[in-house]
Formats: sequence, C-alpha cells, structure tokens
Amino acid sequence: MTIARQDAWTHDEDLLLAEVVLRHIREGSTQLKAFEEVGKQLSRTSAACGFRWNSFVRKQYKSGIELAKKQRKEQVVNNPEMERDSVAVVENVTIDEKTPEHEDKESITLQEVILYLTKMDEFFQLDNKEKERISERSLFLERENARLLEENVLLKENLKAVEEDYRALMQIMERARKLSVQEDEKTNPKVSFQMDKNGNLERVNK
Repeated sequence: MTIARQDAWTHDEDLLLAEVVLRHIREGSTQLKAFEEVGKQLSRTSAACGFRWNSFVRKQYKSGIELAKKQRKEQVVNNPEMERDSVAVVENVTIDEKTPEHEDKESITLQEVILYLTKMDEFFQLDNKEKERISERSLFLERENARLLEENVLLKENLKAVEEDYRALMQIMERARKLSVQEDEKTNPKVSFQMDKNGNLERVNK
C-alpha cells in the first residue's frame, strides 16, 4: 500500500494540478476525478489535491477556469450527445449526475475528510500567524519612525545652537581684532595693519 505524501507542494506539482483540473472542466468531467488523477500521479490523497486546489491554485487560474467552462459549453452545443453527460458547477466545484452505486465508489473517506479539515486548520493558523507577524512589524516600524523623527528634531536644535555659538565667537574675534589695532596705533602711530588675502592681519609701516 502506497503511503500518501504530506510534504509541501512544488511549483511543478501546482502546474500539473491546474492542467489536469482545467482539462477535466473542459471535457465535462468532475474536479473530483481530476483530484484523483493528480493524487495517483503524485502519491497524494484526492482530499489533499482538493485542498491545494481550493486554497491556493484555483485563485491563480480564474481566467483559465472561465475559459475552460466556455469551451465545455461550446462542446455541448456542437456535440448534443455530450449534453447528457453535462455537469453542474457550483462555485467552481463540479458535481456529476451519478447513480448511487457510482457515488459510493468515489465518495471521500472519513480519514481524507479529517486530513482535509486538519490542513484547513493549519492553513488558517498560518494565516493568522502571518497577520500577527505583519502587525508586529508594522508596530515596530511606527515606533522606529517616531524615534527617528524625535532624533531629527534634536539634531536640528543642536545644529542651531552650534551656529549661534559660531556667530558669537566670530563677533568676539572681530572685536578683539579691532581693539588690537587701536592699541597698536596708540603705541606706534607709524604702524598700521591690513588684512592679507588669507584673512590674516599683517603689520604695515607707514
């Protein structure tokens, strides 16, 4: 007896599932048959294939599903015999007009239902955990943004204070220079000072 796989689905497996389900829809078959076909090829249960299709793959092939339904209708119009075997589609799940004996052969076992519900529960738990992770990340970013804004305000205030101190220092240096020139003129009237190209004072004899 082959043990059903329960590992993660690959991209190639998702493609196979989509191709088989769309083919069955076009041909007027049921998705249950498609799940069983894929399950045999991938060693997975039909319930696992159904869960994967409804929870993930189907959402990516909405246009493909509509096209497959349209093609099936066209085939029914062109082939009246196919109309007797047509299927009803409710929310993208097809249901055959089967006899009770046929239904029993393709009914889902209790174990497959339990597995399906378990995987659904795991799926929603993962979804809630992802929402919590995103919410926590968003809260962290909001706090970090507030901290950076506060730090930016402090840096601007510090820069303003430094600029004011620099202007005050330049005023003091200018007053000191003028006083120095006045003192030198008093003690040595023949000597004067002038500013060189570098902004430094140099003594000039009159």
